[in-house]
Amino acid sequence: MTVFARFATAATMSLALAGLLGTSTPTLAQEVQTSVAVSAPAVESTVEQTAPVETATTDSFDTLADAVDAHDDNATASTSAMRCLAGAIYFESKGEPLSGQLAVAQVILNRVKSGRFPTDVCAVVKQRGQFGFVRGGEIPAVNEGARSWRTAIAVARVAMADMWKAAAPKALYFNTPGRLPGSGLTKIAAIGNHIFYR
Repeated sequence: MTVFARFATAATMSLALAGLLGTSTPTLAQEVQTSVAVSAPAVESTVEQTAPVETATTDSFDTLADAVDAHDDNATASTSAMRCLAGAIYFESKGEPLSGQLAVAQVILNRVKSGRFPTDVCAVVKQRGQFGFVRGGEIPAVNEGARSWRTAIAVARVAMADMWKAAAPKALYFNTPGRLPGSGLTKIAAIGNHIFYR
């Protein structure tokens, strides 16, 4: 049963309960009310399992470091998209400040939304000729015990949940200061050892 169908069932039961409360004895109404109360948490549980939603916002943390620390509780990437994003952060910016790591993540997420690149995080990261660390269309193995890998996963979580405003909004490209950007690009930020463009 879909989440919508369960919600509709719970709503129907609530309306039926309202009708019963007006015409039935208190004992029967109490039994119906108990069964409705038991059904409602099952709907919430299903929603949480199928579509977890981060409720934290930029206002929930004083600094980007606080947001990253709050998401550094588990050293595993829970989805392939998160693993690909964390891999890009790790290989492209692991030595950069957190704002630079977040900006790299945001470039990838901006590309997914742009309509000019693939619409999948892993496809953007593995797109031929876009990221120098990708070899044969694959992201190399990482040292999963490294602190920088855990940080990359935490930054990926913050970026995917849109919990912190990136320092290079709308950026679609980045490179190092020694390389010339493509023609027609506008520089929007320089963070650490990267310059970001749109």
